[in-house]
Amino acid sequence: MVTSVTSLGKNGLYDWVIQRATAVILGVYFVAIIGFLIANPELTYSQWHGYMTSTYMRVFTLIALLAMAAHAWVGLWTVSTDYLTTRQLGAAGTPLRIAFQAVCALVTIVYVVWGIQILWGI
Repeated sequence: MVTSVTSLGKNGLYDWVIQRATAVILGVYFVAIIGFLIANPELTYSQWHGYMTSTYMRVFTLIALLAMAAHAWVGLWTVSTDYLTTRQLGAAGTPLRIAFQAVCALVTIVYVVWGIQILWGI
């Protein structure tokens, strides 16, 4: 069996499970935010600030941020391995795929670090 070092899971099934689990986390996070907005129709900045700076929301937002990074990585890795191949692009396929994956990894890391800085004020 061929194992790719750029895949998060051990094989396609694990990647599929990661994608679905992170989608559930992101969906629950979205519902929590929308629920708060609906429950507070006259929302003020101080209420929003209090909600988003509470410890449980910071932790939940961090979990959602990491879930988004994993979800995006699995999706973009799948797209790159399916469509950026030597079969579709000739000899340029492999270097293009590696460059694409490197850029995606770099952007994902930057977003996670930036998100942590925003959340925790580091």
